[in-house]
Amino acid sequence: MLSVDVAASVTPASRGVPVTDSPAIRPRSTLDADSREWLRALRATGEERTEGVERLHELLLRAARFEVNRRATSLPRGARGDLDDIAHHSAADALVAVLAKLDDFRGDSRFTTWAYKFALLEAGVKMRRRAWQDREVALEPERWQILADRRASPSEEAEQSELLSALSAAIATELTPHQRHVLVAVTVEGVPIDVLAERLGTTRGALYKTVHDARRRLRVALATKGLCP
Repeated sequence: MLSVDVAASVTPASRGVPVTDSPAIRPRSTLDADSREWLRALRATGEERTEGVERLHELLLRAARFEVNRRATSLPRGARGDLDDIAHHSAADALVAVLAKLDDFRGDSRFTTWAYKFALLEAGVKMRRRAWQDREVALEPERWQILADRRASPSEEAEQSELLSALSAAIATELTPHQRHVLVAVTVEGVPIDVLAERLGTTRGALYKTVHDARRRLRVALATKGLCP
């Protein structure tokens, strides 16, 4: 049986919302019967809610295990011993997220489909982190110059070589060191954004903005030279 300690921290009452008679949490009449039943059980109290949360956890655990197993080939063989532990942690985190966002469910899909995606997301993030756990994220200032070493093959047009040269120069002169490090790590080194956020002690949102700003600067710099990536 699933412990209700995790679920108990995310209840309608704990959010200051009445369990009944609130239009914000009342199941929509347009929802399918199965989705309405899920919402009713998860917004109930006592044993009925506990059983609903346990059923939801079982659903999320199946989803997490599916995603973990799908991504297992990305891990070194020696790092595959605790995959079930990753799945359980993913399901637990997804459970908390689903319970906290019940009022966001709008019925665009079945409730189970909507909840399933939370587990896939959590498992995906944890598996990416595990894949990079023992890998170095190189952020040295010189790493951007890897672009300058790439040459067009003889069959490629000369414009591509010109664009690459201009892009390398723009990365060196138009970006801040932080923008350069983040952009190269994400787009050249292939470091997952959540892994990079963890290594740098920042958030995904902050890194997305950094990459966006860096790309905008590069587009402007290339446009002034009449180049279009």
